[in-house]
Amino acid sequence: MGSEKTIVKVLQRYIESEQFSLPVFDPVSLRIQQELVRKEPNLRTIEKLISGDQALSSNLLKVANSSMFAGLVATTTVRSALVRLGMAEVGRIVLTDISKKVFSSRDPQIDAIMKRLWQHSMGCAFAAGMLSNCLDFGVLQHEAFAAGLFHDIGKLLVLKLVGDKKRVNQALAVPDDLLIGAMDRLHAEQGYLLLRRIQMPEGVAVIARDHHLASFDPDNYILILVRMANHICHRMGIGLKHDPDLDLLATPEAMHIRLSPPELDRVEQFLATTSGLFS
Repeated sequence: MGSEKTIVKVLQRYIESEQFSLPVFDPVSLRIQQELVRKEPNLRTIEKLISGDQALSSNLLKVANSSMFAGLVATTTVRSALVRLGMAEVGRIVLTDISKKVFSSRDPQIDAIMKRLWQHSMGCAFAAGMLSNCLDFGVLQHEAFAAGLFHDIGKLLVLKLVGDKKRVNQALAVPDDLLIGAMDRLHAEQGYLLLRRIQMPEGVAVIARDHHLASFDPDNYILILVRMANHICHRMGIGLKHDPDLDLLATPEAMHIRLSPPELDRVEQFLATTSGLFS
């Protein structure tokens, strides 16, 4: 494809033509996600949607009856599992389960990059959810988790597009550095447009668009949490970038939420010991 600038132009034309399969979820999975990212998710709607997915409902019951959450009586229904686990944990389980399926490709190069993107998305989701506990108001853990998970969906879109082109032209070769560079340049705007197109809340889309801007809205605390989570993952090397010299506590985001060293240590320790976040 040539230079990074050429790749970006080609991908932009391809996106505008809409001649590709969007990296979205099946209709049921998408409906679950749309409900979970609401400020007040409807429990009955979520119960009905999960109950219609055998694999997802089985996984939910398995977690609800695990040693971490098990009560005196075994949980046998989706409704009782939802009550036992709470919305934050349910959101984590559901979003993790149905999102992981999208981060895969039959093309070895694309699949390898998708794996690292998945690790970063999950790392940011976990970190943003944990960081929400630093605030005493206004931010629910499941909201922060979902925003962290979707903030880089524009990169997934670019990878899906390149994968489509490589299937049509098997001789096509795009070096990793040029592909990742194109992802960096396109993902914020295209992630925003994609999330709006699949009718995700405006707030989630704005975070995808604004998480790399030089300045940030000081009143958008979920955006600040996701930006902070992004910094943490970059310093730890979770995903496609590694910046081990980044002074996390000196970042504007850390100072704005008054992040303490013990709070940061807890998040980093959790991420460091979470299976699957590192290659």
